Amino acid sequence: MGEPGDKSRIRWQDNDIETGRTSNRPAHGPGLERTRSHGSMSIRSIHSNTGAIDPSAALPIQYRTISIDIDDYNRKAEVAKKASKAAATDLADLEWHTLSVADVIKRWTTSLDQGLSQDQIKRRTTEYGKNTPSPPETHHFQQIMGYFFKGFGSVLLVGSILVFVAWKPLGQPPAQANLALAIVLLAVFFIQAAFNMWQDWSSSRVMASIKNMIPEECLLIRDGVQVSAMAADIVPGDVLLVEAGNKLPADVRFVQVSSDAKFDRSILTGESVPLAATVDATDKNYLETKNIGLQGTHCSFGTCIGVVVATGNRTVFGRIAKLTNEPKKGMTPLEREVLNFVYVICSIMVVMIIVVVVLWAAWLRTTYPDWISVPNLIVACVSVAVAFIPEGLPVALIASLTISANMMRKNKVLCKSLKTVETLGSVSVICSDKTGTLTENKMVVTDCALGGQEVTVDGIRDVAIAERLTNGDMASNAVDQLRSVAGLCNAGEFDAATRSLPISERKIHGDATDQAILRFAESLGAVSELKRCWATKFNLAFNSKNKFMIRVLGYTHPDGLSLALPNGTAAIFEPGDILLTVKGAPEILMDRCTNFTGSSGVAMTLTPEIREKFNRIKNDWSAQGRRVLLLAHKAVSRRSFRSSPCSSAAFEVETLEQAKTGLTLVGLVAIVDPPRPEIPEVVKILRTAGIRMYMVTGDFALTAQAIARECGIITNPDNAVANVSALSREPDETKRKGDHTPSEEGEEDLSKSIVLTGPDLITLNSTQWDTLVSSYNEVVFARTTPEQKLRIVRELQDRGHVVGMTGDGVNDAPALRAADIGIAIGGGSDIAIEAADMVLLESFSSVVEAVRFGRVLFDNLKKTIAYLLPAGSFAEFWPIMTNVAFGLPQILSSFLMIIICCFTDCLAATALAYEAPEADVLKRPPRKVGVDRLVDWKLIVQSYGFVGVIETVVAFAMSYWFLERKGIAFGQLWFGFGRVPEGMTSEEVAMRLNEASSVYFVTLVVVQWFNLLAVRTRRLSIFQHPPLFNKDTRNYYLFPAVLFSLVMAFFWLYIPSLQGVLGTAEVPVEYWFLPMCFGLGILLLDEGRKWMVRRDPSGFWGRVAW
Repeated sequence: MGEPGDKSRIRWQDNDIETGRTSNRPAHGPGLERTRSHGSMSIRSIHSNTGAIDPSAALPIQYRTISIDIDDYNRKAEVAKKASKAAATDLADLEWHTLSVADVIKRWTTSLDQGLSQDQIKRRTTEYGKNTPSPPETHHFQQIMGYFFKGFGSVLLVGSILVFVAWKPLGQPPAQANLALAIVLLAVFFIQAAFNMWQDWSSSRVMASIKNMIPEECLLIRDGVQVSAMAADIVPGDVLLVEAGNKLPADVRFVQVSSDAKFDRSILTGESVPLAATVDATDKNYLETKNIGLQGTHCSFGTCIGVVVATGNRTVFGRIAKLTNEPKKGMTPLEREVLNFVYVICSIMVVMIIVVVVLWAAWLRTTYPDWISVPNLIVACVSVAVAFIPEGLPVALIASLTISANMMRKNKVLCKSLKTVETLGSVSVICSDKTGTLTENKMVVTDCALGGQEVTVDGIRDVAIAERLTNGDMASNAVDQLRSVAGLCNAGEFDAATRSLPISERKIHGDATDQAILRFAESLGAVSELKRCWATKFNLAFNSKNKFMIRVLGYTHPDGLSLALPNGTAAIFEPGDILLTVKGAPEILMDRCTNFTGSSGVAMTLTPEIREKFNRIKNDWSAQGRRVLLLAHKAVSRRSFRSSPCSSAAFEVETLEQAKTGLTLVGLVAIVDPPRPEIPEVVKILRTAGIRMYMVTGDFALTAQAIARECGIITNPDNAVANVSALSREPDETKRKGDHTPSEEGEEDLSKSIVLTGPDLITLNSTQWDTLVSSYNEVVFARTTPEQKLRIVRELQDRGHVVGMTGDGVNDAPALRAADIGIAIGGGSDIAIEAADMVLLESFSSVVEAVRFGRVLFDNLKKTIAYLLPAGSFAEFWPIMTNVAFGLPQILSSFLMIIICCFTDCLAATALAYEAPEADVLKRPPRKVGVDRLVDWKLIVQSYGFVGVIETVVAFAMSYWFLERKGIAFGQLWFGFGRVPEGMTSEEVAMRLNEASSVYFVTLVVVQWFNLLAVRTRRLSIFQHPPLFNKDTRNYYLFPAVLFSLVMAFFWLYIPSLQGVLGTAEVPVEYWFLPMCFGLGILLLDEGRKWMVRRDPSGFWGRVAW
């Protein structure tokens, strides 16, 4: 805000007053972007309905992110002619706001009097199209294909088709078992697609609302006359007439504005204060300048004439709408892990299929031509695929995510997308805002400084009472002047319904800072009395860039003079004169003050000694964790203003100019916002869990450092807290960037603290960022702007960290969106909640539970896979391999393989999602993304080399023992390649083999019950983590899951009508109980393995433990 051409939007201060350091270096940050995630499993935010999103909660996120990127691009362009982000670069290259009115008219070959001709309109309609936003690209075909073919879907479909072909026409005669297998494979294919659709289903909820926000008709000048036209028919170069209440149908460059013209941009910025319209540029940033009217915003006051410079998708509105509707790019850590698992399984599967085909082609086809025909080869290859693919995993995975999300919700943590449920378990850094997140956001004024002297609030009240009793009237004094500025330069308002209550209990409409100062002013005397004597003529709201608030007042009653001004000033203050009241950051306003109010209320010269005294008080308070604000005023003659408050744009410029010098420092106030009582313990737990806790705040560095110490974020004494000078600008050859990985073991023992300010961040180069990330785990970023918060997130991500970002305001939205997981506080703004992935419904302390559940989810998914692989993969593969390589009959039918994966094991795998965390879940560092895999060699060894081998050997032994008892010796089958044993018919052998297949199936079902109990823990004994009788570890869902698998086994084996079609048979009762002994053996062996791991974690068994 200032004269055209001035860079009055203060991004950061070149001089850090607190530290005395100077920095002018431009910021350098990577051009990364995180776009809106459309997750089908999206759980609506607590402020959302089930219909379309309110664009006021979605659009400002993209608007503010692009605005930040434009500023970053402009800064970089001064030192390097490089383009960064596409959207930001396109907007940064626009120059309509910097051109003169004459140049704009000339470029569009239009006229303010005549407008465009009909020929021009036709040509431009053809060239630029209709002024309507294009609907988002839905890619329905690709989306539907993704539902069916991602993961193992393509393998299942191809397998089903091949088995259909093996049934007919290749089958001679057609085998009903092959038809049943093909149908089951196809059914599983569609079931997986349905689950994928449930997980990923999404629709654009913003575009419908955007269309409703563009007006249908507007007033234009065409062919020299005013005409009403549909908004869709507007073309660039049209001359648009705007009056109060109109919404802009396109992007417009203002060429004429009334003195009171203001536009509400809240739909894009989230900020409700209307901005004055100007003819000349007020900012180099196209999105921030006031001489451009943006489509979708509306005129609050006044009238304007503008030239349309962009329509349709070329408008800022259209560009942001397109970004908002883009699906999220990239994958979450969990999605990458699942994809890695798919690659591993499919690679093994392909290798095994190649082995089968080579064996058949090189050996069996010629030596044993009757053993495996082409249809049987197809079925064998499909069976290999069926064996290796855990078909029940997608169902178990989605069920686990849903269960975890619901459990987190019970702990007051709302996950907006299932895909991000696990991400918090991988977080290595949490960047937290201070006010309202770490603190209670219940601010109270505790001290003030008058005349260079510190006084407590109780003391100032005593002084006020004493002076009034002594003088007998409301004589001018410092206390009254302080009360006047505190009460009048304040955006807070008492709620009329609570005015009769004690001051501390009254409800106030306004932010926490204004509430604290308003209560302080009211405690010194009625604020209503001040407002009766003074009327607001102009108001400049506080913002994070200027860091101060200005309120221009005119007196309406003579009593106000003695309340707000020194006697000498009050005597010459004339009607029509103006009282400028200012409240804001001391480091911004102190240099603007030339006088101060003495203890008697007389304005005195602010000498260097007194200035130093105030600075010392400010620093002392800040070091105690208090927020410090400076209150000042300035009496200005009406003749000093050339414009009136009605002409807000010009008056604002003059007001800002008047506020630059000549202020009288009335006093300082110290505000306490105590940390939430649970925060120190939360920080301690997170540090134990290997998660770094960074504070990112706009507060003064000393204040932030003191609060950080109270919260436990900083544990070192002040003399051990480093600053930017500790970060060398030259690379350290002894420790290169790649030498450090986030969350290394032992990092919790690292105790190096540093406090950096916004100006410091501008100066940091890549080497300094490397040092900061690798060497410090107690970091406070103070005096940061929204732009810098976004940069902090991106710099940490560039260095391998998984970043969580908390915030509750509009300006936090870009950083929340950019973070790996954005965390909003339930009481925050709708925009912050829309940008975040997770909402803490009550307090920040619930983030501990969110981290716990994120880690437990990953652990439980490993357990699910460890449970599914032995029987659902390894033990299913070997019947096929022995069939091909050793001439044995396929002792487990392909159909029963599907039943194991999709029925008997599926519910039990899902029940593992309810497992309580093991004791050490928050005592270990976060997993290293890309290193600590969901499926690694340790889990493969456990599932295939240990449990899988045992289950496979036991199942083979039970099946062939059954055949031995039925008269079919194993020696007769070994390398038999279909040879019928003597004394038996082929029909009898087929019947016995069906029974043996069912025995193999039952054996796997039973031993999996014990494997289920074994995989519940990775290190703890079943006696330390019992499934029953201990409320902290019990999991009642295991037993219904076991019962379900038993019912499924009976269903597929004991129904006569299914036996003939599916090749199943009843299993003698002893073959149900004998596998229980072997299952118990698996459980006991795994108990021994866990005991060895606990006994010597660094030993062999500890190193190979999954």
